[in-house]
Amino acid sequence: MLPFYYGPIASAVNLCREARAISSRARASATHAFAAAAEARALAKLGANAEAEAALRYATKAFEQFGGDSADDAFAFPERRYLLYKSGTLTALGHTREARQVQEQALVLYRDKTGIDPALLRLEAAICYARDRSPDEACQLASTTFLRMDPAHRTPIVEERAREVVEVLPPAIRTSRAARELLEIIELPPGRM
Repeated sequence: MLPFYYGPIASAVNLCREARAISSRARASATHAFAAAAEARALAKLGANAEAEAALRYATKAFEQFGGDSADDAFAFPERRYLLYKSGTLTALGHTREARQVQEQALVLYRDKTGIDPALLRLEAAICYARDRSPDEACQLASTTFLRMDPAHRTPIVEERAREVVEVLPPAIRTSRAARELLEIIELPPGRM
């Protein structure tokens, strides 16, 4: 996960492939599906679309075959986390309609949870709105998501995803009022919101 968020992303792909190879020996494990889903998301972020789609198909098949687990730790792979990774892959691939459906499914499963994962799903939804040429809606959703988060959860990962909302807007719109407000919100110290 660390190379995915902090780079280089190619290292994330390599680590995921290694994890998938190791976990394939004990295939009756959600770890195998987790590794494939993480690989798909990293490949999509790199722009390796065909490889990402193939890895996502593999992850889906593995998840359906082995199921997830219900643990809540960072390395567990319940259905909601599978959907989070699928959302990240579809969002990076630009499949916004499919991504929005997955995000809605995942948010239902996260409804009693707080933390980074639900916020990341909402920020991915905002990225989808930005890609679909709804800049005000994209920036508003990202701003609301960021402001409603517990300051302890406003990590660099979350900040980067919120900034990505503006980055995917057409260049002429990146200086719009809504985009400027979002960037100002991200820059505010936690106690100032």
